[in-house]
Amino acid sequence: MNNISNRGFASDNNSGIHPLLLEAINKANVGHAIAYGDDEYTSRSVNIIKKHFGNKIEVFFVLTGTGANVLSISAITQSYNAVICAETAHIHCDECGAPEKFTNCKLITIPTSDGKLTPDAVKKHLKGFGFEHHVQPKVISISQTTEMGTVYTPFEIRALSVLAHEHNMYLHMDGARLANAAVSLNLGFKDFTANTGVDILSFGGTKNGMLFGESLIFFRPELAINFKYVRKQSMQLVSKMRFISAQFESYLTNKLWYVNALHANKMALLLLKKVKDIPQIQITQNVQANAIFAIIPQHIIEPLMKKYFFYVWDESRNEVRWMTSFDTTPEDIDGFAEYLHLLLKQ
Repeated sequence: MNNISNRGFASDNNSGIHPLLLEAINKANVGHAIAYGDDEYTSRSVNIIKKHFGNKIEVFFVLTGTGANVLSISAITQSYNAVICAETAHIHCDECGAPEKFTNCKLITIPTSDGKLTPDAVKKHLKGFGFEHHVQPKVISISQTTEMGTVYTPFEIRALSVLAHEHNMYLHMDGARLANAAVSLNLGFKDFTANTGVDILSFGGTKNGMLFGESLIFFRPELAINFKYVRKQSMQLVSKMRFISAQFESYLTNKLWYVNALHANKMALLLLKKVKDIPQIQITQNVQANAIFAIIPQHIIEPLMKKYFFYVWDESRNEVRWMTSFDTTPEDIDGFAEYLHLLLKQ
């Protein structure tokens, strides 16, 4: 059990709720509002999302990131289809087989060094079209940021969307850390989603200060014609939706999403600065958002985890992942670095 008196570096899911988002929930908790999304909070939130992503979209709120990813894939596939993703993708590693269970689609995973798919890597799996003995590739799914903390450029995303569309396929983006990617790229959300050919997006905020809730965005409205039935049947239609909507409204107003993500990314760079020149530590990925991957001496992992909890990414080579959050402080970084140096001297 980790020492809960210290902020750890395990996940930005472990952070609390931003005070402004708690305030938004509290303000929405007045009187009655029509359930299931027919309320003023949801209407305003959808309009704000359209300002960020484009007017010609359809927006649906759901409870969880796994739900958003599974429903995204469900909306654009049949059971005989295949979804191509990186072998580190959240839909493959961290959703307990939910995408395969509920969509019945086969996941085709591709090894990568940095969590990013490339057209060349994907092309070799684009085969068997029209042949009834093979699954039919239908979706390329990418994460932005990736599970390795790296960030796709608009050019890289466009190349994958062009490839997908050439083969009558779709490009899905898992945007659990979309705000961190936007800050890293110094771009607006639309610049690397709608404008690069993404077809459907799972847009999350729980890793950046929200309590719960995800928005599922269709950039091709024709794909969403029957989605309201899919959402209901999949048990992701929230009755008191205003409490998700109110958060997104506050999150996307006055650039709160940007302030939170900018801080998290800056804290990762500060942590990198503290550890990158230590001879016993090897940084394994480019630090482009709020994640640091490093190989560290095996004997310090357990005591370091007890004081500042984090996850071991690859036990076979003592590779760990350190995540920073919107509420990580410079003092957290200093304390962690000091204790790390102390353990290395023992």
